[in-house]
Amino acid sequence: MKRKKADIASFFRASGKKTAKAKNEDEMEKKQAESEDEEPPESSNLNGPPDVSERLIESRTEESSLRSGPSGSPDSHREDSDSEREEPPTTSGGPSGPPDISKSRTDSPIQPRLKLYPRTLQGDRRRHFQASWYSIHTWLEYSLSQDSAYCYACRHFGLPHTESVFTSALGFKNWKKATFRDGGFCGHAKGEGHTNAMIAWKEYERADKADALLMSTLSKEHHKQIEENRAYIKSLAEVLLLTATQNISQRGHKETVDADNRGNFLAILDMIAKHDPVVKKKMTGPRNAKYTSHQIQNEILDTLAEMVRASIINEVKESEVFSLMADETKDLKKKEQISLVLRYYYAGAVKESFLHFESADRLDAAGLTHKIIQVLERCGLEYKSNLIGQSYDGASVMSGKHSGVQARIKEVAKQAFYVHCNAHCLNLVLVDTVKAVPQAECFFALLQRLYVFVSGSYIHNKWLNIQKEMYPGAPRELQRLSETRWACRHIACHTVLDRLPAIMRLLVEVASENSGDRSIDARGLLAQFDLQFIGLLVICNKVFGDARCLSDMLQSPSLDLCSAVDLVQALVQNVQAYRDESYFEGLWREILNTAEKCDVEVEPTSKRKTKQSRWLDGHAVMSSTGERSEQSMDTFRTSIFYPVLDNMLSELNRRFAKPNCEIMLGIQALNPSSNTFCQEQALFAFASIYECNTDDLKHELHQMKRILERKVKSGIQKPSSLVELTKFVEPFKEVFHELFRLCKIAIAIPVSTASCERSFSTLKLIKTHLRSTMDDDRLSSLGILSVESRRAKSLDLDEFVNRFAANHNNRRIRLK
Repeated sequence: MKRKKADIASFFRASGKKTAKAKNEDEMEKKQAESEDEEPPESSNLNGPPDVSERLIESRTEESSLRSGPSGSPDSHREDSDSEREEPPTTSGGPSGPPDISKSRTDSPIQPRLKLYPRTLQGDRRRHFQASWYSIHTWLEYSLSQDSAYCYACRHFGLPHTESVFTSALGFKNWKKATFRDGGFCGHAKGEGHTNAMIAWKEYERADKADALLMSTLSKEHHKQIEENRAYIKSLAEVLLLTATQNISQRGHKETVDADNRGNFLAILDMIAKHDPVVKKKMTGPRNAKYTSHQIQNEILDTLAEMVRASIINEVKESEVFSLMADETKDLKKKEQISLVLRYYYAGAVKESFLHFESADRLDAAGLTHKIIQVLERCGLEYKSNLIGQSYDGASVMSGKHSGVQARIKEVAKQAFYVHCNAHCLNLVLVDTVKAVPQAECFFALLQRLYVFVSGSYIHNKWLNIQKEMYPGAPRELQRLSETRWACRHIACHTVLDRLPAIMRLLVEVASENSGDRSIDARGLLAQFDLQFIGLLVICNKVFGDARCLSDMLQSPSLDLCSAVDLVQALVQNVQAYRDESYFEGLWREILNTAEKCDVEVEPTSKRKTKQSRWLDGHAVMSSTGERSEQSMDTFRTSIFYPVLDNMLSELNRRFAKPNCEIMLGIQALNPSSNTFCQEQALFAFASIYECNTDDLKHELHQMKRILERKVKSGIQKPSSLVELTKFVEPFKEVFHELFRLCKIAIAIPVSTASCERSFSTLKLIKTHLRSTMDDDRLSSLGILSVESRRAKSLDLDEFVNRFAANHNNRRIRLK
């Protein structure tokens, strides 16, 4: 009876409170409708699709209401009565609670795990929250500030008007009843509202995982596509690098699909596509995304060239001081091209790096100076303070003291010391020497005529057959005489001297054939091959051989100006030694032996003495008039041998006897093999020109001498050159700052413009008859990639793709 009364009492209380609760629900629905009119709800796209879960919750709510009737089921009455006795709930329009629990659906349940939770007196003992409850009820949240538990599912996925202590602001904290079977956590978990909230939570997680999987799949596909695009652009860059460094053309005359020859670039790509599926996919894909047009080629070449140029500029900026070398030439289209090369010290070595090909519209000093300065400014080089040297050829427009290029640049860069190219100076020495001796000038003209004669098709085949009969090994070719590289004429003299018996036999056979012009030319050449010709051949082979060795050394990029002066002095001493009587006697014996091998008369035949004209009676005749003097040892020595040597010595002293300027003396004082090494007077004068602190330099010199002495005593070899001294000082550059800077300046001062000449050889290989329509930008890019091929081959292609993607605006394929 007591149980029935209690059930009846609880039924009436529940029905009474249900009516109050219904009123509250009507008021909350009105407020919710007003809030929806004022402010739209949050987008459901961010938290997943809730439509399915809401329909499921509504359908289950309707079914439960039909089954339980208007008053609800007894279980729900019992749950409501238990929760009301534990803590009075507070209704809210949205997730409420303290700030240290989850705020939205995107947050996970906040489940802090502590060693000790706060204890409160409940009943007869102090009770607290336990972390083990998290594993039993995954929906639990715990607030340390409130010392209360909350339901994550009901707070975020329950119906708006669901009332429960686990969704209230104060939360559940009756730890005594937390583990009751029909109350606490278990009682809340059995409620229909909680069940629907859990179903909605799981639906949300499933939808969220599906969205995450979709986004992950799309991200992977996007990343895969980008990697394919980057690999394809790398392949294009590698092909262009290959063709640029090998100096072969890229484009074809007709690049359509049905063309027989589409050019090297497309042909190499087609070959790669047979082995690379990524390249094949792009080559057979959309026509506007192949990236094989000449505009894209120019962009890729320009990006690669800029990377090479940037590495050179970075080295120059790190070295601080540098010199400029420039020379100009005409390309195949008769356009004047200026080659610019920078010389500097970097990482223990002397560097001469090609910078740019610049077309010149004006060939006067002002126009050339403007072009040079424009390139230096475009590269971001501090030429006004760091340009310490300049080197050009001897043309007046370049070397003019008052209005030449070197004078105009020196007005801007005060420390730019001008050096006339030493290789050009040596070439002018040989030119002036030959012109001063008529016999020598006729000798080289005869060598050129002999080359033209042997180059004929009939004579050339006969020449090769005669060499095969007389000499073992491969036959040799006669060399054409260069008008600009006189030191290379030594090769022509050496070849003729070594193959002179075969040449004589060839001329005799052709002369005896009576074949018209060929026989007449052979007889004329044969008549010129006398003892004087052989003597000049032996002399020029010796003298021009020494000059060629010096020329090759002067063209070395690692040679410094002090060493160049020493090499020139060595050549002067050799030429002076040739004037010795004993040397000439040995040379004359060699001339006679060569003449005997070639069946050339050694003793001149006696001729009738020419009667002197009566018009010369009463006059002193100092030289022959129209007659050829007989060749004897004394005559050859005084009329040919000594004049050649004397003129060569005179020209060497005139063109290489640099004034004892402070710069030259300072460079010699920095050379460990010089007699004036570490001479303070010369070094201080050199330092004052380049604005160095002489007081610091004085202390550095003393310290450096003492370090050198200790190193030598310890068994380390003393530096023997300026470069070795600079490498020795470089580890102590923070201590020997002024000395190290002077060493870099001495090394950076140029010796010759041979690097510019070498770039002209590359220019001829790039701009050929089939590539004469190439524009200047493409020519410059191909030029720097070809000349600086080592740098080009070591480029980071990933960095290239990043630069290309940043510079390329009209992207058909994504690269990042």
